[in-house]
Amino acid sequence: MRPGQDRAEMSPPPQQEEMSEPPVAAVGLLSYETLVHAVAGAVGSATAMSVFFPLDTARIRLQVDEHRKSRSTPVILAEIAKEEGVPALYRGWFPVISSLCCSNFVYFYTFNTLKALWALERGRSRPGRDLLMGFISGAVNVLLTTPMWVVNTRLKLQGARFRNEELQQTHYKGIFDAFSQIAAREGLGALWNGTLPSLLLVFNPAVQFMFYEAMKRRAGRGRRKISSLEIFLMGALAKAIATTATYPLQTVQAILRFGQYKSEAGKSLLGSIQNVVHLLMERISKQGVAGLYKGLEAKLLQTVLTAALMFVVYEKITAVTFKVMGLSRKVRR
Repeated sequence: MRPGQDRAEMSPPPQQEEMSEPPVAAVGLLSYETLVHAVAGAVGSATAMSVFFPLDTARIRLQVDEHRKSRSTPVILAEIAKEEGVPALYRGWFPVISSLCCSNFVYFYTFNTLKALWALERGRSRPGRDLLMGFISGAVNVLLTTPMWVVNTRLKLQGARFRNEELQQTHYKGIFDAFSQIAAREGLGALWNGTLPSLLLVFNPAVQFMFYEAMKRRAGRGRRKISSLEIFLMGALAKAIATTATYPLQTVQAILRFGQYKSEAGKSLLGSIQNVVHLLMERISKQGVAGLYKGLEAKLLQTVLTAALMFVVYEKITAVTFKVMGLSRKVRR
């Protein structure tokens, strides 16, 4: 996941029913339970993204380089490998994984804290509540981690061979050098480029989680044990729905994070809205509505498979950890 995507795009944590009844972990801001969920979410997402990383490379090239022809994902990957070498498929892996770990730790921690507190006060979980908690968690995540995603977008595209000759190459020595150069040359505000579409993109994980939780509640009725394959398929379906619905905003987000979009609009909220609308309309005028979905195939393959695998890893880590600790999670349905 690029994330905002990027990390705004990764999923909030599912809740799994426990059959045994050992002592229940304390819930709240500083509980072991919340920390376990956050660490498991970060590890699960990093594992899944590492497995499917080349698909994200193909996706971001198609989003940012408008002159690159939209072809099947295997063809795009073959082109990059041929022109830039196989290592180019994994360019920017470390900053992306670092950003993803931090982003998902924040998201999972915030989400589980909210869900624990909500369960204590309001009782059973519902799709509407899942959606609201997903929005709040997503907003917190975006505001705290957007600078990391701006930097990893720049590093991921550094050294790329663009079809669009107007795009300029960047020269960063690493994560900290990228932070310092962007702040010095473009101002601190540039580290939050793409924040507005990122905030709008909290719909992605929120919608994904709403569908995932609904499917999981239905599958787990009567304390039925849910298999890893079912978790994988439910996570994949939920992510496919969310990604397709929000993909045009993800394209705008990637362009703004790359930092080479020139606009006369200011950096105010109104200026940010104008930039988003202008980029969407510009894509439509040049490439038609299909241009808004350029790279969707690679994105669906990457995010759907990544989200599905992440759910499986997440569930296994939390289940084993709670069993070893002799704690059970409260059932929050």
